[in-house]
Amino acid sequence: MLQNRFGKLAAAALAGSMLMGAAACGGSEEPATSATAAAPSDGASSAAPAAAGAKVGLAYDIGGRGDQSFNDAAAAGLDKAKSELGLAETKELEAGNGETEAAKEERLRLLADGGYNPIIAIGFAYSGSLKKVAAEFPDIKFAIVDDADATGPNISNLLFAEHEGSFLVGAAAALKSKKGHVGFIGGVQVPLINKFEAGFAAGAKAVKADIKIESKYLSQPPDFTGFADPAKGKTAAEGMFDAGADVVYQAAGGSGSGVFEAAKAANGLAIGVDSDQAKTAAADLQGVIMTSMLKKVDVAVFDFLKSFADNTVKAGTTSYDLKAGGVDYSTTGGQVDDIKAKLDEFKQKIISGEITVPDKTS
Repeated sequence: MLQNRFGKLAAAALAGSMLMGAAACGGSEEPATSATAAAPSDGASSAAPAAAGAKVGLAYDIGGRGDQSFNDAAAAGLDKAKSELGLAETKELEAGNGETEAAKEERLRLLADGGYNPIIAIGFAYSGSLKKVAAEFPDIKFAIVDDADATGPNISNLLFAEHEGSFLVGAAAALKSKKGHVGFIGGVQVPLINKFEAGFAAGAKAVKADIKIESKYLSQPPDFTGFADPAKGKTAAEGMFDAGADVVYQAAGGSGSGVFEAAKAANGLAIGVDSDQAKTAAADLQGVIMTSMLKKVDVAVFDFLKSFADNTVKAGTTSYDLKAGGVDYSTTGGQVDDIKAKLDEFKQKIISGEITVPDKTS
């Protein structure tokens, strides 16, 4: 994801490769440097010898490369590492909708048995499987994005302050809303996506205390199809626009393209996530995306691979928050130019500690 391990894995890889992402975490408008991770290299010469023999394995979340969001951000970090660090070889495998924990384990084992080191798992859904497989291969360095539970001496946890970036786009939504009514659509109701909702609501209320905020999740765990169902995203957003909302923020992975379609049909506005989706979404939908909450997974992936090349990989948590430049908001299209000063004021207050952004809705 028939009989032996490699037969299963070949089938899994083939099935995964047939998946098509729709739209949801990506590149930054300008290169960002994490304050808590290794700085990008100023030249490949020092890193190249250490990285030249590296075979990097990357296991995507649902949607894979081409989702225009979360997975594409990871892919951008890998591509940068290929270019700047002279990696010997890379292998990218995709997840499938509704797959079992065993399928995730087998995907990671395929990479480990194939001699890939380091291996990066994209998304919290790999938490249990990565912890198990990493223990089986103690000499391989593993990293996981968005999960702090899978711990071990050879596991690096790459985490983000999604609530801080979401505060900024929540403030933007309230400042741009003409109806005092906005919406949030999450892909799956899990604690990680709740961080996006909590920050968004706090930012909107910081601008307008009595603003109306609607929230909806597209699926409940263990059903993770809410990250890859544009039709569900469109239906949910249509309901919000019909009810009077004029700005909707989506943290729904590939389902986000449906939200953008609904915004266009309703003459409303949408907010993208992870990547600068005014650059990555379908051309006819980019104009409805007033801003995106940038979650710079590309930076985290590159930083981890750079540290591997430099032989400085550390187990445990590396945090990418607003102060470190790990999250932000985008300005592509100029739709938030008139409120940028206000958003940057909020940003500085969060960085200084004057504003503490909640990471839970309750």
